[in-house]
Order: sequence, then structure tokens, then C-alpha cells
Amino acid sequence: MRTVAFVSEARWSRAAGVLGAVILVQWAIALSLEGPDHQLSAASVVFGTGVLVFAGVGVLVARRQPRNPVGWLLILFTFLFLLGIDAQDYAVFCYLFGHQRLPLASAAVVLKQIATAGFLLLPAVILLFPDGRLASPRWRWVLGIYVVVSAVVTIDAFAPPIAAVAARDVHVDSSGDITDASHLRGWLVHPPAGLVAAVWVLLAGIWLSFVAYQFISWRRSDGERRQQLKWLACGAAVALGIGIGASSAVTGLLGTIFSAALFALPVSIGVGILRYRLYDIDRIISRTLAYAIITGLLIGVYAGLVLLATDVLDVHSSVAVAASTLAAAALFNPVRRRVQRAVARRFNRARYDADRTVAAFAARLKDAVDLDSVRNDLAGVVLHTLEPAHLSVWVRPPTSWSAQPTQPTQLARTWRQLSGSQ
Repeated sequence: MRTVAFVSEARWSRAAGVLGAVILVQWAIALSLEGPDHQLSAASVVFGTGVLVFAGVGVLVARRQPRNPVGWLLILFTFLFLLGIDAQDYAVFCYLFGHQRLPLASAAVVLKQIATAGFLLLPAVILLFPDGRLASPRWRWVLGIYVVVSAVVTIDAFAPPIAAVAARDVHVDSSGDITDASHLRGWLVHPPAGLVAAVWVLLAGIWLSFVAYQFISWRRSDGERRQQLKWLACGAAVALGIGIGASSAVTGLLGTIFSAALFALPVSIGVGILRYRLYDIDRIISRTLAYAIITGLLIGVYAGLVLLATDVLDVHSSVAVAASTLAAAALFNPVRRRVQRAVARRFNRARYDADRTVAAFAARLKDAVDLDSVRNDLAGVVLHTLEPAHLSVWVRPPTSWSAQPTQPTQLARTWRQLSGSQ
């Protein structure tokens, strides 16, 4: 039985590798089609690389844990999404550049909508994280309802291009979508507005229930499971707050850089499932939250100064931008120190208390003259901060009278090594 299970897992592992290679080919096709479509840019390259991160994490999880559906869902999401992107670029090339006679041109218009189905797989990944099992059978009903609603949304997305291709009247925009469906007939092409709104409200409610499910799991869990859920929450916060929020607030190169934060979601999913350096998450959350707050504050200050200088004080725009940039740069370090201290005090209390203990011990060590009291103080601080199972302090006996004053310095060096390894 063990041999059969090993062979089966090896086959699934090879299948994951093959799918990863197919996804790489899809990505290369998308880049090659965006060139003739004049849509190749830094933003599209960053976005495509982010999609590959989802695929890479999916392949890694599927190879390590082939029975976990999360890895396969990430692979399927990437495959369908890139298939839709390839179809979109091909449809634009065919219909906007006068190549309608190329093979599969009409099929590309329809197949472009497959990306919608791929996108709807991501919330299921959140629900099934980290091991692919649900805590209660009742959530299987919720997942079944979500599958039905997602199918309805996908059918609604496919209806207009299918009707346009059937009528042989295809006109697309730069995104590969049908530009005018008013002359097309069919109940699916023009569903009632109330029904569409109800479906989207239900869909949003189910997404929120997935988040609530993981929040409840976090409240009820402890140990390793709680750390895994912290990784998920951290990655989602960075992806939504910086990758979507901050990148939407600014444009140009800075917006493209911020959009790279979308990679944090698949990376956090992979780390949480594979449990790599799991217990560093408290420090990562503290640093991530601190820099997210700093980024938001500095963007707000920058935008406020630009608006004040250009609209109120009537300063030249280039001068206002330069002055605002210098002001934001000057505020970075003071704001960073204060925000990091406040966030560490609230979200990384153990590390904050340890740093305070180190500082207090170093201050006492400056005035220490009695070696026994310094040794006892060091032992007490290490026991309080690191809580080791066993502790012993070894002090080299002095070879001469002049070597005695160096003992506190050696103890200080020992303490710095211990606190640095925490």
C-alpha cells in the first residue's frame, strides 16, 4: 500500500510540474501577443510575474502535499486566468488590427471570459486554507452554493460574446470585450438588473463568510494553526492595502512598484501551508503593519502638500512636487521610529519587552563593578526573557589582575549574542 501511495504521489508531482511548464508557455504567449497589440508595459510585466508567483506556489504545494486541494486550485486559477489573457490579446490582435480571418479569432472572443471563472477560484483558496479541510459539514453547503453562484456569474459573462459570434457581428474594445450588445437578443445577454444585483450581493456575502470562517478558526485555534492563519492574514492585508489600495492611489512607476505587493498573498499562502519559519510571523506582521502605516501617512502628507501648494498657494507644480518629496523624505525616519515603537508595543509585545530588557541591562552594566552581581543579573534577565530549559554562565578565570575589569565586557558580549539569536 505504501508503494502504491508513493507511486501515486510521484505521478501527481510530475503532473504539477507539467502544468507549471504549460503556465510558463502561456505567460510567454501573452507577452508575445501584447507586443503587436501595443499593450506591453512595465505594469503588464509586473502583473504577469505576479500571476506566475501564484502558479509557482501552487506547483510547490501540489508537489509537497498532493492531497491538499489548495495547491491545485492555485494552479487551476493561474491556468484559466492566463488562458483568458491569451485569448483577450489574440482577440484584440484579430479584430482591432484587421486580422478577423485568422483561425480561432471568434473563439478567442468567447474564451476570453474564462478568466472570470479563474478569478472566482481564489476565494475558495481562502476558505480551504491551509489543509483543504472544512471544520464543519455545514460549510460544504456554503461552498456548494458558492459553486452554483459562480457558475451563474460565469454563464452571464459568456453570454454576450457567444451571442455576438452567433450573429457574426463582433466588435471588441482594447480589453477584448464586446463594445455593443444592445442589438443582441437573449435573456442571458440582457438579464434583469435586479437579478444581477442580487447575484453579486450574494457573491459578496459568501466572500465575507469565507473571511469570517478563517477569523473564527483563528480565535478557536492555537499553536501552529494560529500561526498559519496569521500568515494568511498578513499576506491578504499587504495585497489589499498596498497592492490594490496604494497602487490605485498613485500612478506611474510608483503605482507599478506598489502593485508588486500583490505577490504577498500567494507567498504567505505557500509559507503558511509549508510551515517555513512559521514562528517569525509576529515580527513580520509588526514590521509589515508599521511600514503600511508609514506608507499611508507619507502618501497622505505628500498629496496634501502638493494640493496645498498648487491649489491654495498657487506654486508652480514642479516646485510643489519637489518640495513635497523632500518633506516626505525628511519625515520618513522620525515617523518610522514612532510608528514602529507603537506597533511593536501593541502587536509584537514579546519582542518589545525583550528590547526594553536588553536596554535596561546594558544601562545597569555600565556601572557594574561586582562580577557576581553582574553574573546573577545576566542569568535573571536571560531566564525572564528567553525562558530556557537550562542556563549556565561560564566566566573564564582571570590570568592577572588587569584582566578582571574585562569580565563585565565579556558578559555584555554574551548577552548581545543571546538576545541577537532570539
